[in-house]
Amino acid sequence: MLTNVLDAAAGGLFYYLFGFAFAFGTPSNGFIGRHFFGLKEMPSSSYDYSYFLYQWAFAIAAAGITSGSIAERTQFVAYLIYSSFLTGFVYPVVSHWFWSADGWASAGNTGNLLFGSGVIDFAGSGVVHMVGGIAGLYGALIEGPRIGRFDHSGRAIALRGHSASLVVLGTFLLWFGWYGFNPGSFAKILSPYTSGNYYGQWSAVGRTAVTTTLAGCTAALTTLFGKRIISGHWNVTDVCNGLLGGFAAITAGCSVVEPWAAVICGFVAALVLIGCNKLAEKVKFDDPLEAAQLHGGCGAWGVIFTALFATEKYVNEVYPGKPGRPYGLFMGGGGRLLGAHIIQILIIGWSARQWVLYSTLYISLIFFGSRRTMRWRVWI
Repeated sequence: MLTNVLDAAAGGLFYYLFGFAFAFGTPSNGFIGRHFFGLKEMPSSSYDYSYFLYQWAFAIAAAGITSGSIAERTQFVAYLIYSSFLTGFVYPVVSHWFWSADGWASAGNTGNLLFGSGVIDFAGSGVVHMVGGIAGLYGALIEGPRIGRFDHSGRAIALRGHSASLVVLGTFLLWFGWYGFNPGSFAKILSPYTSGNYYGQWSAVGRTAVTTTLAGCTAALTTLFGKRIISGHWNVTDVCNGLLGGFAAITAGCSVVEPWAAVICGFVAALVLIGCNKLAEKVKFDDPLEAAQLHGGCGAWGVIFTALFATEKYVNEVYPGKPGRPYGLFMGGGGRLLGAHIIQILIIGWSARQWVLYSTLYISLIFFGSRRTMRWRVWI
């Protein structure tokens, strides 16, 4: 619980001082913003204080994902350093790439678009969930498993959680919050579309809530029966994680896909989560909350899913001003959007090996140094 408080507190200060400027400081280059430090010159013609508050919530959500991967074995000082760096630099730079009007891969770029489309990551399957999940993956790998998670022969030993009731309560709170996460990513509601006076952005907001709901529900039920077949018993924690995996996956394309496609998204997300968990157990990877598998794996599937099922009509409505924009491969829109989304996954997933400046390498150095000195990991 303390790590979540640290995320909010440190994230609030560092996102205020640096993060929002790196993410949305305009005008800027395609890599990083350079205005609005300390919210100077706010409000502007583009952003108000409410937008800062909204994006701060996204930033600390990304940081909070990683806390689950490294839970029960990380010193708070080490976590505070990580959380401050992620909310002050890592998440802002990535969100600038894919969400800012100046970002080199943003679908809202006012100039040239990557492959003519940019990356359609509406509410952050990649920007939020993959960033947090991949950071958690590196942290958990370098810190190693918890004491007692695997026996001497390498067999996994289940470590029971504190309270299944609290897991269910937290899941319902997240379910409710996701309606602010996904439909809330529309900056405006009362904006009519040109196709009719009774059809506008309010319809898109409602549809986004529907697709979010269907993906989560489908993933929950698929996980319920899938885990029953594998393990032979019902498990409420698995169902809760499956539900959240469906939400993480639909987050990228929630505004540009049909409700029936959201069912497919949730079904595959559950399979991805189950598969990632089996792989993690096989390679002796210990993630107490399955955060890397859930947010990293399902988030990556969500990015691919959007490139396959985004419809032409919804893409042009949500991202207006550039007719002829590519849309989903399975919907007849060609493969350019898929190409852009594969690039997004590769950049987020492999940036620690590609760039010295990107966050995951720095996070890895922090965790590696603390592991070697045995000062930042809790051993008892």
